[in-house]
Amino acid sequence: MQAKPIFNVIKSGILTTFQDMGRTGYQRYGVPVSGAMDRFALQYANILVGNQRNTACLEITLIGPALEASMPLTISITGANLEPKVNGKVKPMWQSFRMDIGDKLTFGKHQSGVRAYLAVTGGFESPVIFGSQSTDLNSGFGAKLNEADTIKGFPIDGKHGVGLSRQCIPTYESSVEVAVVKGPHTDYFTESEIDHFFATTYRVDSSSNRMGYRLNSPQSVLESSPNIWSDAVPFGGIQIPPNNQPIILMADRQTTGGYPRVGTVISSDLPKIAQLIPNGEIRFCPVSIETAQERVIESEKQLAAFAQFRSHL
Repeated sequence: MQAKPIFNVIKSGILTTFQDMGRTGYQRYGVPVSGAMDRFALQYANILVGNQRNTACLEITLIGPALEASMPLTISITGANLEPKVNGKVKPMWQSFRMDIGDKLTFGKHQSGVRAYLAVTGGFESPVIFGSQSTDLNSGFGAKLNEADTIKGFPIDGKHGVGLSRQCIPTYESSVEVAVVKGPHTDYFTESEIDHFFATTYRVDSSSNRMGYRLNSPQSVLESSPNIWSDAVPFGGIQIPPNNQPIILMADRQTTGGYPRVGTVISSDLPKIAQLIPNGEIRFCPVSIETAQERVIESEKQLAAFAQFRSHL
């Protein structure tokens, strides 16, 4: 199917990029994974419009774009509530809805969260690099949205009015607690230092970005931070650099790192971090690998069940 113009970009927003689930299988070659910061919200956006869960969406950061529809479309917006509007009327989050030719999608006042995900039935056209449409500005893969751009896609007729029940929609708080599996470098920390780490409330530094969330606290975790042999780093890994203030590695993280990691945020809690506003508070709670596995299985069951329900509509 040939791509067609579906949106004209009137305003680009702060940072609007195409993202899917990332470039898996290439980290060993030095290629970052990238992909959506909030994979849970991205997958739901796609399910709502009838797409495959890994279909690329627009990831919209804090201040959204203004887009004019070039043809009839079915879209959904999940994640951060940035008050989406069509022709000035507020539209529901976490629900598919229709746009007609000439309709203008804008965003109003920030309500909660950081990143919203816009999906369109049929998907967007954007460059596929190493098997992914994800934008990685540091690696030169893709580009952020700019004013006067034309967005193309593969629009097909979609069912609108499909939405999540209120109790299934996540809420994004400015103070969160996230679960962490300890390791792999706990031998570099004393027991009291690890206890202190889990007892401390941190603030998200305003310099945080898609590569990593820098955390601040009045007291450091360690008096000194030794270097280690560089090894592969995961999404959610918590590094302790020489300034002793933790960094949570995020979607655009480097492929390897040489700072010790006190633990890794479990995957089902990563959306809490991805949606945590600058200066938001974060606390860590240790859990077992078994608990982490149980929680990700439960999250996957929820996604799969809704996808199956949607497929029968």
